[in-house]
Amino acid sequence: MTSRTDDIRLGADIGGTFTDIALDVRGTMFSTKVLTNYSAPEQAILDGIAIVIRDAGISPSEIGIIIHGTTLATNALIERRGAKTALV
Repeated sequence: MTSRTDDIRLGADIGGTFTDIALDVRGTMFSTKVLTNYSAPEQAILDGIAIVIRDAGISPSEIGIIIHGTTLATNALIERRGAKTALV
C-alpha cells in the first residue's frame, strides 16, 4: 500500500496550445506536454498525469501536492472568444 507524501508534487499548466505536466518525485523531475483540448481541457491534464506517473513508477495516491495554472481565460479575453460579459 502506498501513502501520500508532500515530497511528491505535481504541476499542471493548461495553455492555449499545449498542457504541460511536471512531476517532482523527491527531486527527480518527470514532465510531458500534451495538446490542449478546448472542449474538455481537463482531459489533457488526465492524459499528462497518466504519462508522468507511469514514467515515475508511482501511483496517483502518492502525490501530496497538486499545483494548477491556466491561461485559457486570459487567451479567451485577448482573442475575444467566449461568453459576452460586462464588469459593473
